[in-house]
Amino acid sequence: MSEEAFRLLDALEEQMTVYRESSEISRLNRHAFARPVRIERRLFGLLQLAAQIHQQTEGAYDITTGALIKAWGFFRGPRRVPSAEEREAARQRTGMDKVVLDAERTTVRYQQAGIEINLGSIGKGHALDRMAQKLRSRGYRRMLLHGGTSSVYAEGHPAEEERGWPVAILHPWERRRLACVWLRDRALGTSAATHQHLEYNGTKLGHILDPRTGWPACGIASASVLAPSAAEADALSTAFYVGGLELARRYCAAHRGVAAILLPEGERAEPVAIGLTPQEFSWN
Repeated sequence: MSEEAFRLLDALEEQMTVYRESSEISRLNRHAFARPVRIERRLFGLLQLAAQIHQQTEGAYDITTGALIKAWGFFRGPRRVPSAEEREAARQRTGMDKVVLDAERTTVRYQQAGIEINLGSIGKGHALDRMAQKLRSRGYRRMLLHGGTSSVYAEGHPAEEERGWPVAILHPWERRRLACVWLRDRALGTSAATHQHLEYNGTKLGHILDPRTGWPACGIASASVLAPSAAEADALSTAFYVGGLELARRYCAAHRGVAAILLPEGERAEPVAIGLTPQEFSWN
């Protein structure tokens, strides 16, 4: 099973990465403005999910930020603050509303030259969902899968704890725990600009960009989201990091099964739980 799992991960990396010219996403970015490009069915479904979350989060979540990521040097470097003209040019090449998804043909067409999809905010979660699906098909009913500390998927529960698998949410830069959540048939995604940032006028600017402004998002230090799938949890943690507390509250109120723990910026800021019951989490 381990060899089969690694083969699946290799295949998904080859499909979704923008760091390989041979990947399906790189091919899409090269050709989708010139003509509709047919892509693999499950990858198409992932783009549909991203488009749905883009709409539901008022544009705070957007996978078409490739041009902005490059303008800020968060792709291959060097990291820098682009000029106002560069930012505006990159922002004009950003927007999921400029991507046409044809479900009948599973084709993608860009309506603007220079659009670049980057799945860094959702790809890891998608890989965990695919791994869980593979394990379920082999008869596994209890599992805890993680892709580093930012993406976790849990199914079933350990024998000694019916609430689920205990998973810690860490402070983004201090070595301490913010909270513990119990995951059962649910995923957890966390977004924070912990390591990737640049200094500008004495301020740290993180790598998570607000597609609506072209600037790094600010106001939230970390956003952790519980959702039915790891892809949703990853995407929504980015959306809430960008959109802030009020967006998170509106979204969680309207979507059953989605909850969040957000830490606002500020030295004395305290984390805020949204949509969680006392049985689902504990502080520290």
